[in-house]
Amino acid sequence: MTHDLRCYDYVNRPFAQVRELLAADPRGLFQRATTVATSRAQALRAQLHASLGPLELAAEVEIHVISVEESSSPLGGPAMRLLIEWHATHAPAAFPVMHAVLTAYALTPSETQLELEGTYAPPLGVVGKAIDAVIGRRIAEASMHRFVQEVAARLREELEADVARAS
Repeated sequence: MTHDLRCYDYVNRPFAQVRELLAADPRGLFQRATTVATSRAQALRAQLHASLGPLELAAEVEIHVISVEESSSPLGGPAMRLLIEWHATHAPAAFPVMHAVLTAYALTPSETQLELEGTYAPPLGVVGKAIDAVIGRRIAEASMHRFVQEVAARLREELEADVARAS
């Protein structure tokens, strides 16, 4: 049994600028967005966070950038799709592997949407399904949402710095 998740955020910059920054170094961008300590080959380590009420959870994960593709947006314009997956670096059998697509596309001439869609299957058989039913899905949703927020915030920050340097 797999679960589908979807979340999104916005970057108040034109798609061409966001696309350029994403295409230049997606691993580096994810690293800077998630304050990552190490990277290697097509993977990087990150710490994903999730807040559930007063509880703050974090897990170190390894993110693999599988591919970067040009595509079409739901609105018919250009889009960029990054196929990624991540898994826990400590006790990986106890955590699900997330398979996701981060899509960036123009909403308006000055605003870009980042949309993250992913799937995962609860690990640990029947026990994992029970944990997932109680809290696991909420943790997965919260960590995906936090990841896309951190990437969007980092894009805004770096694009704002580019504008300031150009002035």
